[in-house]
Amino acid sequence: MKTVHDMVDAAKAEIHEVSVGEAEAAISGADYLIDVREDDEFHDGHIAGAINIPRGLLEFKMSNDEGLCQRDKQILLYCKTSGRAALSAKALKELGYSQVSSIAGGFDAWVAAGKAVVTPKLPDFD
Repeated sequence: MKTVHDMVDAAKAEIHEVSVGEAEAAISGADYLIDVREDDEFHDGHIAGAINIPRGLLEFKMSNDEGLCQRDKQILLYCKTSGRAALSAKALKELGYSQVSSIAGGFDAWVAAGKAVVTPKLPDFD
């Protein structure tokens, strides 16, 4: 019986991952940088310029948004450690997106490399 780790490994064999060292160039060349983590994870900190589309909604959002449904756009995905992003990249490839990549090691690798993180601040109501 397959495990989720088997599924992630299989997905990674079919997708393109960029290293954290290559990520800044990939981000500048991407039409969309998509963080597939959950909303609370995104609000705790994310890569500048990222849009948040949680993994569970990705295919629906991509298919129903006029801008996102263009299958030839450069899309770069990331999540916490790269598993959700790999599954997301594979799913988008299956939907016909031709230029999809993910960041190897995900957000954790980005932070460990000392890269900049955006941390939104909630308004102070005091």
